Amino acid sequence: MKFITKLAASAVLLGLASQANAAVTLVKTDDTTVTLGGYVKADLRHVSGDLSYRDFWIGNAPAAVDTAQTKLNVKESRLQFKVQHDDVTGVIELDFYGSGGNEIISNSTSPRIRHAFIKYQEWTIGQTWSTFMPLHALAETLDFGGAHVGEVFIRQSQIRYSKGGWSFAVENPETFGSSDETQETVPDFIGRYDHKGSWGQISVAGLLRQVDQNGIDETAAAANIAGKFLLSGKDDIRVQLNVGEFGRYAGTTVVPGIATNPDTNEVEVESGIAYTISYRHFWNDDTRSTVFYGNGQSDLSDHDRSHWGVNLLTNITPKLKYGVELGEYSVEDAGINLSSAYFQLSAQFAF
Repeated sequence: MKFITKLAASAVLLGLASQANAAVTLVKTDDTTVTLGGYVKADLRHVSGDLSYRDFWIGNAPAAVDTAQTKLNVKESRLQFKVQHDDVTGVIELDFYGSGGNEIISNSTSPRIRHAFIKYQEWTIGQTWSTFMPLHALAETLDFGGAHVGEVFIRQSQIRYSKGGWSFAVENPETFGSSDETQETVPDFIGRYDHKGSWGQISVAGLLRQVDQNGIDETAAAANIAGKFLLSGKDDIRVQLNVGEFGRYAGTTVVPGIATNPDTNEVEVESGIAYTISYRHFWNDDTRSTVFYGNGQSDLSDHDRSHWGVNLLTNITPKLKYGVELGEYSVEDAGINLSSAYFQLSAQFAF
């Protein structure tokens, strides 16, 4: 037991953690449980078209270059370390999409922090998924995160209080869109309500944030509505819609926090719309397919970017699955019409 306890303590110091549901119990006493979990995921990915290769698509505009490139990587693999003591839980999570590494010899990349938070009764304090993010509406994809361009996808430090279906949080503020220094004197404020039933789950959320960049001092507002709807068998439909001045919260940079108005040449708070829809069908208990589409558009900067895909996934065992996915990411900004298709094979072992 002493050896296991020391091993667990060393894991904390080394940050060996992941947000996946931990499955291996390292220590268990009357009031404390220490678990380690995560998954190993290996990807083979081919990208061809007008946009440069990416390990996964986000809402940006990759370099316009004639591309036909294949890569293999394991960067999405992750580890979770979780300690539960009575009604206090601490979680640290890492994956391997950090900086550094090369493909000449070692293919080593630095771990990066994903989650590090404390949960006590109704309170969550630390870095984790934003309260504005509807996890239940994310599609099951092989491309890491799916259609980022149309969804809320953000982790950051926060203080959250949850009671019943309600959640309220103050979260780390950040405005992007210019190199000018920001003041960020107040945190972002988020409120959210979730309702679950035998038919599925639906949520609505609101966001208020201060924009204080380039001489602007305004309060930006945005809203999100999302749902997961259960169909016959194990099939489901998942949707989300984001509208307003959400900035970095949705679309993964497709909508900047601020932009220049082409009519007045003045910098203003940017607004946009981002949405996703997906349908998952089970062919049998172990095999299923998801068809998904996401789109993000901005107003002043005139961005219009989309991502679609279709996949086939099979579980060989409850913990081991593999699959194939085909899709395309396109950029149709003002004066631009570029796209790249991708093909991905993945195998994943969860533990």
